[in-house]
Amino acid sequence: MLWMNLCWRCCVPKLKLEWSASELCGTIVGTGVGRAFCAGGDVASVVENAANPETRAQAVDFFKREFEMDYILATLKKPYVAVLDGHTMGGGVGLAAHAPFRIATENTNFAMPETKIGYCPDVGGSYFMSRLDGEVGTYLALTGNMVKGRHVFELGFATHYVPSRRIPVLLDRLSALENAHASVINNTVEEFVAERLPEEPPLVLAGDVRRALDFAFRHNAVEKIIKDLEVLAKHTSPAISQWATATLQALHLRSPTSLKVALKAIRQGKSMTLLQALDMELKIATAYCHGASPDFATGVRAVLGSKETRAARPEWSPATLEGVSDNIVSRFFSMTSPYLSTAPSLSIPEHLSSEVGTHKPMKYALPTEDEIGAMVRGSHTAGGATGVSLDELVSSFNNIRQGKVGVKEKVLEVVRRKCEIKDNGGDGNFVWLKWKHQVDSP
Repeated sequence: MLWMNLCWRCCVPKLKLEWSASELCGTIVGTGVGRAFCAGGDVASVVENAANPETRAQAVDFFKREFEMDYILATLKKPYVAVLDGHTMGGGVGLAAHAPFRIATENTNFAMPETKIGYCPDVGGSYFMSRLDGEVGTYLALTGNMVKGRHVFELGFATHYVPSRRIPVLLDRLSALENAHASVINNTVEEFVAERLPEEPPLVLAGDVRRALDFAFRHNAVEKIIKDLEVLAKHTSPAISQWATATLQALHLRSPTSLKVALKAIRQGKSMTLLQALDMELKIATAYCHGASPDFATGVRAVLGSKETRAARPEWSPATLEGVSDNIVSRFFSMTSPYLSTAPSLSIPEHLSSEVGTHKPMKYALPTEDEIGAMVRGSHTAGGATGVSLDELVSSFNNIRQGKVGVKEKVLEVVRRKCEIKDNGGDGNFVWLKWKHQVDSP
């Protein structure tokens, strides 16, 4: 097993050549130092380089090399384990998101806060966040809000939850494995996971709040999302009202341009391969570096300023969503955009360019909402064509996930929101679940 120093400048050549080919390396483990797994890149230097025409190419190259590493991590032949025992933000998310094994602890703080600095989620964010359940990824991409601890596992970003105190022993066990196949690694990690304790805070993005989230963030226009949130802020449910009000406040502080660019990237990324999504994100980054919006520089300056400056709304330009025209958004996506005339392409080894088809980041995570829906509808490959009861549904996923901790709770939460209970004879002899396709207002 090899521990990876999370620095893409030194790791890319090692990942391409040495570690992938070495017989001495059975498993690659990514860990952080101190209180962070990785809290992101040096955006201050990027903005400084982008402001100078003589060094602008260095800013673009920063993103190019970073995204190349993210893709290589996603297509590693060797099992890759990312231990998120601390802050995992921005570029750090890219180092973890594409690992088949992503371990959260009570110290994990996950966020993609790019809209806070006038930028857009990248490092494959348009790919993996668009594939989280419902509109959770859209919500996190636009607000930049943080998810902590076990919730990172319950929302699907992490595949396992292991208490921090158990990590050293887990790493020792992984390093001692002679047969480092993925199934063996998964079984080993599962030995160290912890059940949810009664005193742990409940998942906020569940139940009625989650229904409200999916309802509001289903739109392809930020203005429509805001409109629904304004209605939900007056909801009779205190939980929904408080969540919607806080979400509106968060979105108000974000760059209007970034919100629109991020939403379009998330929507387009859902139908892309990882390589296509990273290539799109490199174009977006190039446009920012070439001045398609001044908000990136404005946002970084605000974050690096005083405590008062960081808390205030930066002077975004345009300052409102209404001021961000379709023409402004097209600067980041259209190949006729003058801001993309020098946009580079990712330099991916030819033998890796088609490997992403084998990349299954959710294989060892809790079952996704789409998987559960497929089982209820009778279209899951491991299920039958007839209706299933709640007990049968839970049993099926316990078998598929081999008794994984958290499966029952995940299935029950999804069923409460997305299913109706049907009783064909009215006598309780054949009670089955029916999937609700429509996203209803809470």
